[in-house]
Amino acid sequence: MTTPTATLGPAADGWAELETAALLGTDRRPLPDPAGPPALLAAAGAVDRTDPAVALLDLAALAAVRRRAGGQALPAPELPAAAPPDDRRELPRAAAHRLAVLVGGRTAGAAPANLAELLPQWLGAALERGYRLPPALVPALLDAARARSELRGDVVALAGPLGRWLAERNPDWRFVHRTAAESVPGPAGPQIWQEGLFAERVTYLARLRRERPEEALQLLGSTWATERAEDRVLFLDALQDGLGAADEPFLEAALTDRSKNVRATAAELLSTLPGSALATRMAERARTAVRLEGRRLTVSPPVECDAGMQRDGIPPKSPTGRGERAWWFGEIVAAAPLSLWPADTGLGPEQLLRLPVGDGESDWTDDLREAWARAAVRQQDADWARALLGPVPRPGHPGRTAGSPARLLSVLPVAERAAWAAAFVRAHGLGDAFQLLGACGTPWTPPLSTAVVAALERAAGSGAYPWSHSGVLGMTERALAPEAAPAVEALAADAAPDTAWAETFTRLAGTLRFRAAMLAELDG
Repeated sequence: MTTPTATLGPAADGWAELETAALLGTDRRPLPDPAGPPALLAAAGAVDRTDPAVALLDLAALAAVRRRAGGQALPAPELPAAAPPDDRRELPRAAAHRLAVLVGGRTAGAAPANLAELLPQWLGAALERGYRLPPALVPALLDAARARSELRGDVVALAGPLGRWLAERNPDWRFVHRTAAESVPGPAGPQIWQEGLFAERVTYLARLRRERPEEALQLLGSTWATERAEDRVLFLDALQDGLGAADEPFLEAALTDRSKNVRATAAELLSTLPGSALATRMAERARTAVRLEGRRLTVSPPVECDAGMQRDGIPPKSPTGRGERAWWFGEIVAAAPLSLWPADTGLGPEQLLRLPVGDGESDWTDDLREAWARAAVRQQDADWARALLGPVPRPGHPGRTAGSPARLLSVLPVAERAAWAAAFVRAHGLGDAFQLLGACGTPWTPPLSTAVVAALERAAGSGAYPWSHSGVLGMTERALAPEAAPAVEALAADAAPDTAWAETFTRLAGTLRFRAAMLAELDG
């Protein structure tokens, strides 16, 4: 970089006068007299002034050359220290090329894969395998993560020290420091808790909770009294991860919080703590409300919501419009440990679910099952969830599953979820399967993928339109096993040309092929 010296200013070489003559025209403004050092005066004196316009250009050229030749270079700026080294292994070349395609958003093939959906999968897979990003792609990925917050965690982790180094020089990427501090212990962590945005504080607390539960609890307790009520609720949610007996005193204290939402959240967390005082109190209330008499469960719901019940998070007024006694009853059973029922009756979940409920005049079956279903999800009890789900209902005999089937399904092991969902899809098609499929782990197991592909084939054969299954199709692009690609390609080949289903199957097959290649490259 150069800069004119002090003697090369406009006044020294007549540059301003030349500009004025050029703007006004040499007819209105005569050529200025030569000015400047002797060498310039000599050169300017030799300019032919027969044509003033040409002479003006010649004089301007002389002045410009003289000013540039007289410039002095600025001192070289001090280069920053290099980014810290990254010891992780280098990404395979093919995977790096695939990443460039994903970030660029274009494929070369005829079948346009949904790249926006595939980028998070690529990032997660690369992070699991311990790669570092190619330096040339880090800026583009930081830009992508700036626009899509769901990518930030993986991008920042993959970008590593180079990403943090770059973020120090570009304010558009300052989210990197906030995100990096969540996984990198250091002084930035407490600073985020004190000065960060709410979402940043929640994320930081959640990360700290996963890594060091007791330290996270201490951090939350240090500012608890000054937090807003709506913030306290979400901060409490972060304690679900790693919840243990050490949290009970803090949560018991939160039962007296001035916010009813905070009290309810604390009560819900305590109800999932085996052996907590609240769980014990709820168990006693549940025993009073439900008794095994012979081969029947009799129900005696509470007649009032006393102060103790309210302190334990049971609202006196039903927010759902249900009768108050039924509401109190459901809240008690849902918060009571499920282990008490087999312990008190000697019967397992399936046996208990087969018993009649009520005294013959009033039927409390649905209320009791709904409460048990909530407890099964809250306590992540697979035995109860399995019993409440039961076998897949037959077509034409849908029956009724207590609670949300998708939520109960999420409690089961991954393979079992997939098997149940596959059986449901085979029996009922895709019409009511969206939430169930969403509860299954990805990628879907081969049996579940086969069931979904077969259901898509039936849907196409029935004359339905692809967009009537757009939700499932979008999920299928993300979750269908890559091994299903040949079957989908066969459907594309069999579909009538230039139809919506042909296009849908071709696109889906292209996405599966793309995803399979993507994962293979990361393994290479």
